[in-house]
Amino acid sequence: MNKILNGGWMAGRRTYILSGAGIISAVAAYIVGDTDLFLTMHAIFTLGGIFFLRNGIKKEN
Repeated sequence: MNKILNGGWMAGRRTYILSGAGIISAVAAYIVGDTDLFLTMHAIFTLGGIFFLRNGIKKEN
């Protein structure tokens, strides 16, 4: 139960996986035609910022 609550093997990787999945889905939505370039770049920069913010916090500790 402790592994489930603390993340198990995904502890410390969830942010990276979710950011990567979000970037892939933003690019896929642009390719399919659901969004325009502005919304795609907005999503990519936001998710990229979360990725690098988490990376900076991890290196600082």
